[in-house]
Amino acid sequence: MKINGYLVNNNLSPYIIAEIGVNHEGDMKLAKKLIEQAAEGGAHAAKFQSYKAGLIASKNSPAYWDKNKEPTDSQYKLFQKYDSFGPKEYIELAEHCKKIGIDFMSTPFDLDAVDFLAPLMPAFKIASADITNIPLIRKCASMGKPLIMSTGAATLPEIEFALMTAKAAGASDICLLHCVLNYPTPEENAQLGYIKTLSKVFPDVIIGYSDHVAPDETISALEASMLLGACVLEKHFTHDKSLPGNDHYHSMNKEDLALFVQKAKKYKTMIASNDKEIEKESSARLHARRSIVAAKDLSIGTVITENDLIAKRPAHGISPIHWDDIVGMKVVVDIKEDELIKWESLV
Repeated sequence: MKINGYLVNNNLSPYIIAEIGVNHEGDMKLAKKLIEQAAEGGAHAAKFQSYKAGLIASKNSPAYWDKNKEPTDSQYKLFQKYDSFGPKEYIELAEHCKKIGIDFMSTPFDLDAVDFLAPLMPAFKIASADITNIPLIRKCASMGKPLIMSTGAATLPEIEFALMTAKAAGASDICLLHCVLNYPTPEENAQLGYIKTLSKVFPDVIIGYSDHVAPDETISALEASMLLGACVLEKHFTHDKSLPGNDHYHSMNKEDLALFVQKAKKYKTMIASNDKEIEKESSARLHARRSIVAAKDLSIGTVITENDLIAKRPAHGISPIHWDDIVGMKVVVDIKEDELIKWESLV
């Protein structure tokens, strides 16, 4: 699967999405600053959320987040705070992303948003909450672009049905993101082992991870998910993690992202491939391995027993892998104690 030319198939070179969402809070200047910081931190994409409160939630939709962090008591009221951006603003943000050199994305939450976002983005993203929203999945899948679907709170049959729907609507390049819909997600609830489960159950799609665990110094949840096989990584992104609001307190900032990218590069260097180049250890093979050495003076005609031998470094003589072959052979020249035994000294 390719996103704007980037080949997404290697967990050691993951495609990183900085999920700005609505952390810009309707401020265009701040939205552009966040794009710039995401690029500086090393993300491949800066992603927003395109919605209108009246199209995404009813007025009596209850909160499901930590109300100590975000006191708004309904989804409708929360969405209403941050739904001021429309097509004009997203076009401007997409142009800024292009100028900065980072992919633009925005998650559509209604069918109209799919239409105006399609020309602006290299891929579509379906939010976890819309894994059962068949009309939205169909429309996004029909746009001829890679499709990324988060799977928070979804059962395997629900995920399978969403995949079937997307494929039937024309999607061929699909990525599933493991996700847990806790804001924030306690470390013990991250369930990152599920990445392996998704890989086994759905081997024909790319698997990634969308993270809501509060970041530590190197965003360990992303590190672990990458090592478990996640090829696309998504995490909320902010300029200030201390700000009030639903998506600031579990977000990463530019510094967090940069540290993670640096660590990911180290993992790529250290893991490299599934093969092993023995020649890189040639010095150790030659000097740290052992040879068969005479444990005492051995005179001509001696039939060698195990007590006549000892294995010592370096590996400049006969390897002790031939120990059983040497025992029982006859000495044809005198061999001094601590001398490497040579094949030509034996019959």
